Amino acid sequence: MPADFNWAIGGEAGDGIDSTGKIFAQALSRAGRHVFTSKDFASRIRGGYTAYKVRTSVDRVQSVVDRLDVLIALTPRTIDENLEELHEGSVIIYDGERTTMQDVEIPDEMVGLDVPLKGLAEEAGGAIMRNVVALGAACAVTSFPIENLDSSLKKRFGDKGQAIVENNKEAARKGLDYVTEEYDEDDLGYDLDTTDNDYVLLNGDEAIGMGAIAAGCKFYAGYPITPATDVMTYLTGRIERFGGHVVQAEDELAAINLALGAARSGARSMTATSGPGIDLMTETFGLIATSETPLVICDVMRSGPSTGMPTKQEQGDLNTLLHGGHGEVPRFILAPTTVAECFWKTVEAFNLAEQYQTPVYLTSDLALAVTEQTFEPDAFDMDAVEIERGNVVDEESIGDHQTEQEQFKPHELTEDGVSPRAFPGTAGGAHMSTGLEHDELGRRTEDTEMRVKQVDKRDRKVATAREREDWSPREFGNPDAENLVVSWGSNEGALVEALAFLEEDGVDVRVLSVPYIFPRPDLSEEFEAAEEVVVVECNATGQFADVLEHDTLTRVKRINKYNGVRFKADELATDIKETLSA
Repeated sequence: MPADFNWAIGGEAGDGIDSTGKIFAQALSRAGRHVFTSKDFASRIRGGYTAYKVRTSVDRVQSVVDRLDVLIALTPRTIDENLEELHEGSVIIYDGERTTMQDVEIPDEMVGLDVPLKGLAEEAGGAIMRNVVALGAACAVTSFPIENLDSSLKKRFGDKGQAIVENNKEAARKGLDYVTEEYDEDDLGYDLDTTDNDYVLLNGDEAIGMGAIAAGCKFYAGYPITPATDVMTYLTGRIERFGGHVVQAEDELAAINLALGAARSGARSMTATSGPGIDLMTETFGLIATSETPLVICDVMRSGPSTGMPTKQEQGDLNTLLHGGHGEVPRFILAPTTVAECFWKTVEAFNLAEQYQTPVYLTSDLALAVTEQTFEPDAFDMDAVEIERGNVVDEESIGDHQTEQEQFKPHELTEDGVSPRAFPGTAGGAHMSTGLEHDELGRRTEDTEMRVKQVDKRDRKVATAREREDWSPREFGNPDAENLVVSWGSNEGALVEALAFLEEDGVDVRVLSVPYIFPRPDLSEEFEAAEEVVVVECNATGQFADVLEHDTLTRVKRINKYNGVRFKADELATDIKETLSA
């Protein structure tokens, strides 16, 4: 494993944990260090344990691990929650003057730094800056140049005026000076190298929003719901620069229907929600498919069922995405495997939606949504984005898709299942569509022969896509290994880093990370060649494992995690080793 450093701040919801963590993560990224973050927060506005963890290295990092080197503990519970990840030599920064921290006990093998965070913050201008004092103390512990923290503070507080920025800079320096003066340098023991690189820090929701803009999305409708809200937050104020609009609807029903209306008008359109919202949107999902309207629906999964645990990780919506909706509904389901793939799969989702005039589920999850990760600035090359609008007809070609009475056929029976599409305003392209079964003109029908033809036509679009598009999985590890590990969605980073731990233990595996749920790759040959197959996913029943067993007629072993916490690389390596030997 690359030499890395793990840092965290924890306390009560409402204590500014998230903003403090992001300030430090941005400072590290601007100092040329790679960053991978993880959040643990309660499903409430104030109160309840919350934490922000940062793993950083000069080399790329793709997962969290079970280790903490420096912990800023604002409450005693913070220490208790993270005790198993702390180790000999770990540094715990706390405020012994805070009432709840006065009797805190630091394990003998660890280093406790009692720093008067509130008092120093008040000297700098206000107690509200105590977390920034703690960041300055962390800079002292790690020999991290505080100038890198300055730029991050300016970005965070710049819109509040230069005086606020200067106060925060002073607060950080008071924390640094206090630790430097009061504690022996030998007790600190960490030295964070910096480089000349400058990285972009982005989370999965932001990457989806950025991908939507790059793909030419012109309309987004949504209703706030954890953990999908940041997609809308990112788009608001940005998509307008490119001629687009964001509408915050009154509920999920309105959101998807607004998005459907925009898509019918010819605009690339999108909505995003989480599991409870997908339930509400299911009826309109059927209308989208039957009317053959291209629309991207993003499901950022969380723990369910019902309201479940809104701020916890799970991949439990797979069966709903595959089979949800009454009747038989053609669809595509894409599952980005990394934060970067959230961008590229969003672009692909828009292209597939329009090429095949079919709804596309873009399924992410909380682990991807809230994870901030560093990338080189050219990782999202806008010049590489290709926009495919599909079988769109204009005034010159529309005559080939009309009846003798010059009526346009929006649901024309075609060999590949994809009908012509005329945008509003196209001369000769006036037409209707309905959720009722219809003929080629879009008029309702109960004719049995036409019913069969229209169902078969819509299904042919998926068959055509299977033949035309590349549905290959992403592959890692030893391609000749006898043991095969398969996963989907956000588990890829932990799996890739788990390979190094497995190699140390002499366990050789091949990893397939699947970003396409439907259509999906045929893994029959890979399963047949493997001595053991293990499927890794964050749900209780092994929903993807069930699908793969059905596809390949092969029994697989399963690693399922459903406690609301994402996989960690070292933990997953242990699970794989134990599962293979069982």
